[in-house]
Amino acid sequence: MALNSTLVKSTVVAALGGLLFGFDTAVIAGATSALAGFFDLTPRGLGLTVSVALWGTVVGALLASVPGDRYGRRDSLRVMAILYLVSALGCALASNWYGLVCFRFVGGLAIGGSSVLGPMYIAEIAPAKWRGRLVGFFQFNVVAGILLAYLSNYIVGMTHGGPSEWRWKLGVSALPAALFFLLLSRIPRSPRWLAEKGHTEEARRVLKLIGEENIDTELDSMMAAVQLEKQYGQERLFSARNRLPLFLAVSIAMFNQLSGINAILYYLNDIFARAGFSKVSSDLQAVAIGGTNLIFTMLAMSIIDRVGRRTLMLIGSVGTAAALAGVAAIFWTGRREGLLVWLLIGFIAAFAFSQGSVIWVYISEVFPTAVRAKGQSLGSSTHWIMNALISWAFPIVAASSKAAPFVFFSAMMVLQFLIVLVIYPETKNITLEDMEKKLAAV
Repeated sequence: MALNSTLVKSTVVAALGGLLFGFDTAVIAGATSALAGFFDLTPRGLGLTVSVALWGTVVGALLASVPGDRYGRRDSLRVMAILYLVSALGCALASNWYGLVCFRFVGGLAIGGSSVLGPMYIAEIAPAKWRGRLVGFFQFNVVAGILLAYLSNYIVGMTHGGPSEWRWKLGVSALPAALFFLLLSRIPRSPRWLAEKGHTEEARRVLKLIGEENIDTELDSMMAAVQLEKQYGQERLFSARNRLPLFLAVSIAMFNQLSGINAILYYLNDIFARAGFSKVSSDLQAVAIGGTNLIFTMLAMSIIDRVGRRTLMLIGSVGTAAALAGVAAIFWTGRREGLLVWLLIGFIAAFAFSQGSVIWVYISEVFPTAVRAKGQSLGSSTHWIMNALISWAFPIVAASSKAAPFVFFSAMMVLQFLIVLVIYPETKNITLEDMEKKLAAV
């Protein structure tokens, strides 16, 4: 099956949620110092300001499966687009710290929801041989959003906007949020969701639209999976049948954050400041790191369906562990600060090439259709809980020891290598229905 225009368009539009996801999570890096000064925040208060959006993502990820199952993946993404828009405008216009925190929480709801619904929608419309690359496009948009956030911060910072500069930095994402909402009405609903809800003819039309060559065979496979799920009754997510998918989703989500990736991205400017870089040079270094993230995500996407998810994870574990150990050594000894940028670029490259590109693909693949929305929510919410905890704790721990967080992150990447090597199965080039049978038999 070749890619056609409807399949490409649907993937691109759904992945715009990833662009907003990346932008909204990273844009705070350019505003932390301004917010600390404007609202007179302590390190603990700054940690709360950053992490409150992440607690919103936890709630959004946990709740996303409800509308995702009831109203469909596409229509639920439209609600996320509205939340992105409200958050951007609210943060830009916030008159006090409580208002800012409230609207950052709303933005977190949108990020958490789209991190569940976007990859799930793409996985359910994508043919098996293209699924890794198409779902990986969601992650591409996440890192593109991160790069755009850093670039936007740099451009806004160059205008020397004074005390209101942070408002422009946080509010600019209102424009892509509005575009996301409008474009979602121009793509079809998920054929697997339609089949599960009994809308067989509409599912058939969507399969034809996306260029499926063996429509009857594919539809029969979907309906057989639906019948199998009915035999299990109202399947519970936490069951013996799902024990391996549960472990895989929770562990990959935890390790994704135990690498320190988002704590580093959110506090990147502060990390550079501790190493002696100026405000403008810190913004520029952040753009370089965002660019590296994008390049290595593209590289991983181009080979993920050939090399496989597991192999990329193993390669990345080695690279991230080594780079983080180097960063820890710089802060421990107080020497060779000039290497900090290169070590962080190396860390970002290894992360983007591995778990950064694999996580949303892998979580969207390992669960049966009947519990895929719930499983995706669990994996995503685990990711965001760890993100919130680590991002809240990072400035507190780093205030007492600059090296300690990086020692911990490096050790976690060594542990990840061992667990992936021993336990993780490969999922490339397997249909979702066959994947369900394979993992249930373990």
